[in-house]
Amino acid sequence: MSGMSDRAPLDVGDARGQGRQQSDPVVAYTAELRAALVGPARVKSRMVAEIHDGLLDATDAYVGEGVPRAEAARRAVRDFGTVAELVPECQRELTVAQTRHTARAAARCVPFLLVCWALTRTAVGPAAAPLALLAAVSTVLAAVTLAATGGALARRFPSPRALPRVVAWTGTGASLGMAVATLALACTAFLTAQWPLLVLAGALSAASHAVLSTSVRVCRRCPAPAADPLDGTLPG
Repeated sequence: MSGMSDRAPLDVGDARGQGRQQSDPVVAYTAELRAALVGPARVKSRMVAEIHDGLLDATDAYVGEGVPRAEAARRAVRDFGTVAELVPECQRELTVAQTRHTARAAARCVPFLLVCWALTRTAVGPAAAPLALLAAVSTVLAAVTLAATGGALARRFPSPRALPRVVAWTGTGASLGMAVATLALACTAFLTAQWPLLVLAGALSAASHAVLSTSVRVCRRCPAPAADPLDGTLPG
């Protein structure tokens, strides 16, 4: 078999990589697959790298049988199937991963929101209640999603197919609420003597919005995963 020096690199971002992408079926295949998938960058990169390595192993196997490397690469890609055939299975895994990523982002927001609520309650009293509500929504969103997509509960009960969309739009609502809270706190800070507390609370609310908004934006872009043909659920 050929040594590692014969293997095409996965990174096709530079000019040489772009030229190789046009001539190397393996690089072209993995680049097309990467462009078609949506999900957490780290998970997607690991998934594409594993497929790339599998293609290289298949290519090396053909080369070991005496097939020229260019033809071996074409055969390996053909054996894997088209990108369109592979994307649904890969995207299903990525969509679940992004759903869990969004749930963890919501969980990270909870401490910020609780501190924000405590600071604001000191300055404006019951008017701070919406911040507590946002913290509660974020807690429920994180707990339900993580339980439904991992652990013992997910092994007993497959995740509903609609769960990623519910998480995406619930997270979007919570993120928008954080943005509105930030604006409201900034405006209210000018009207009270306790403005330092409100400025700090506004900063925490803005931080919560930043943590969650990026993740829910990607979650909304994820295609709905294919349902289990038997019961319409996602595999646990």
